[in-house]
Amino acid sequence: MRQEAPTFETQLKRNAHAIETLLGRLLGLSIEPDEIGRPENLLGAMRHGVLNGGKRLRPFLVIECASLLGGSFDAALRVGAALECVHCYSLVHDDLPAMDDDDIRRGQPTVHKAFDEATAILAGDSLLTFAFDIIASPETPLADAQKTALVLALARAAGHGGMAGGQALDLAAEKSTPDEAGIVTLQAMKTGALLRFACEAGAIVAGAGAIDRQRLRSFGEKIGLAFQLADDLLDLTADAETMGKATGKDAARGKGTLVALHGQAWAESRLEQLVAEAEALLEPYGERSSILAETARFIANRRN
Repeated sequence: MRQEAPTFETQLKRNAHAIETLLGRLLGLSIEPDEIGRPENLLGAMRHGVLNGGKRLRPFLVIECASLLGGSFDAALRVGAALECVHCYSLVHDDLPAMDDDDIRRGQPTVHKAFDEATAILAGDSLLTFAFDIIASPETPLADAQKTALVLALARAAGHGGMAGGQALDLAAEKSTPDEAGIVTLQAMKTGALLRFACEAGAIVAGAGAIDRQRLRSFGEKIGLAFQLADDLLDLTADAETMGKATGKDAARGKGTLVALHGQAWAESRLEQLVAEAEALLEPYGERSSILAETARFIANRRN
């Protein structure tokens, strides 16, 4: 009897559970070679910032893009865990009073509220560093050239030319609203860079050639734009209980967004266009890319 292919929802939950399990093990008390110690309070703050639910969308994209091209699940899982550490570090720091100043994240107290500001800063620093530890580790079953490519790509996506730079532009936007091109650049850096990396990383894990790598990178760019546009819509229309964090903050701060610039109807139409463009990039892969196509639709239509 032929086994049915897993649905998007099933696969998303399955991969999220695998990532959660791996992160729980990696962030355990066991001291690794060349580590001197693992302070329990700091480790507790790191675990609080990471093991608090969430869809694990970025690791999911790494795993599914690698699977599309025949890459190793175990390698993709570890790269996905590394990426999730970077993503969660960014949330821990974004929530700080000096940044976005949030008390709730995924329905729970943010790290600086559950612990304190200094510990939250150190937890974020440690998670960012740990991401590169995970990729470079001998336990990650990839060739050295692949690890080098992943480290370089993740550093570029997370640093001053990517996510951190986007956060700097976002803070500056509270004082001087950027034009449309500025908003697009800001969002491509702050939100899109890690999503683009997630998809390209899957191709690197699979040892894919330049064409596949660029195709999945472009797919990541499209869904990155869609993710931020959907997020801006949710900030405008959803309530805090549904989102698990404060909403309406962009409007309250006068922050420029494409939704504020063009309106809700335009944003919804643009989301449909981005999904169509993302799906078109997957056409050469046929039915094998069906879950990734569903992922693009999920990102555009999500409710939290």
